[in-house]
Amino acid sequence: MLNKYARAFFTRVLTPFAAFLLRRGVSPDAVTLIGTAGVMAGALVFFPRGEFFWGTIVITLFVFSDLVDGNMARQAGVFSRWGAFLDSTLDRVADSAVFGGIALWYAGTGNDNVLCAVAIFCLASGQVVSYTKARGESIGLPVAVNGLVERAERLVITLVAAGLAGLHGFGVPGIGVLLPIALWAVAVGSLVTLGQRVVTVRREAAEADAATAPGSEATS
Repeated sequence: MLNKYARAFFTRVLTPFAAFLLRRGVSPDAVTLIGTAGVMAGALVFFPRGEFFWGTIVITLFVFSDLVDGNMARQAGVFSRWGAFLDSTLDRVADSAVFGGIALWYAGTGNDNVLCAVAIFCLASGQVVSYTKARGESIGLPVAVNGLVERAERLVITLVAAGLAGLHGFGVPGIGVLLPIALWAVAVGSLVTLGQRVVTVRREAAEADAATAPGSEATS
């Protein structure tokens, strides 16, 4: 949902910056790699130490690379299968780092095995949600459903909650509970989205199989 309404806005905002990078000879692939490295650093350096505010700031500075690299490719008028593959693959790496960093906090100083497990579930379910769409499309199905919680929603909900929870270290009381709430929300939303995509793929596959079955033309 957020991907549908917010992408166009941020694309317009980031277009001048993307043009600036192109004029300086920076490639879209370089932006993809630097953005992923920045997200991983923010998540795996700060989150396991409970420094959620600063970790979120660092991640936010780099997470928009996912929009900048595609914008650069469109402005340059080029389409690269390698670039598309790299971008999609490193998105999964960045997402894993975010939820992995949170899981490390709860497994260590955070001392909450239940929330550690929820963070790991968010990590795994996010990967599977993305896989269902990619796998469905790879076998020729449209997978015509977005679902309740896509990548944009997972990141926004988690990072906003983590950043606000990090304000607890600056003396803001009672705000640390936001991160657990966000993790549970993302876990449930990802499970619902997975169900939506599996049901859609099953229906589309049945329709496609029926359309190509022997004698289907004669009975249509």
